[in-house]
Amino acid sequence: MAGVPEIARGKDLGGRRAVVTGAASGMGAAAAARLLAEGVQVLGVDRVSEGIVGTHTLVADLADPDAIATIAGAAQSLLGGCDILINNAGVCANGPFTEMSEADWNAALSINVTAVMKLTRALLPQLSASGRGRVVNVGSIMSRYGDAGLVAYTTSKHGVLGLTRALAMELGPQGITVNCVQPGAIATGMTRSLFEDTPGAKDYYAGRSALGRVGQPEDVADVMVFLATDDARFITGQGIMVDGGVMVHS
Repeated sequence: MAGVPEIARGKDLGGRRAVVTGAASGMGAAAAARLLAEGVQVLGVDRVSEGIVGTHTLVADLADPDAIATIAGAAQSLLGGCDILINNAGVCANGPFTEMSEADWNAALSINVTAVMKLTRALLPQLSASGRGRVVNVGSIMSRYGDAGLVAYTTSKHGVLGLTRALAMELGPQGITVNCVQPGAIATGMTRSLFEDTPGAKDYYAGRSALGRVGQPEDVADVMVFLATDDARFITGQGIMVDGGVMVHS
């Protein structure tokens, strides 16, 4: 059609470059593996060395003040830049509000929100130079509601969604999309103790899902990767529930 610019279509990610945090297990490892399968060069980052998935791997703890610059530098030197940033790394501390330590509160805000902001800002020149930069943050269904015993985690995940929306507006003029996946109960290392040590917990969360099961890391990774494709070029500022339908009736 005359006057309509040609646009890229499809899911071909071959040749693009991605940074994935929390890439040693769970959703981060699944996303990194899927990106690799799509021909993406991946810098997998985690605070533990065992199991990191990526073309290149980097051990870095986001609680370390020097980690952000190290990751951004590695993306430039090892990948030649960054087109896709998946901010997946996160922490969770459970327990009553009255017993929550300041250390747990600070860790949740520092890793789950502040590190996301800092890493996105550090990689911004590379994402902008890409011409089709994609930022995918990992929130939670807790980004939309609250629950007892999860004050720090819930607060941080609300922050991730707010950060996503604000950055989408600010970075949109540079052609960068910013979105947030919001997983429900997913079988990862973070939830393993809950599912294994609490009788009936896995059945309870499966029962809350419209699909009758808890999620797998790949269920979320597939949505992360979709948001990195050209098919998602007009989606930004969104919090996308990947919860098996839990929030439909919540």
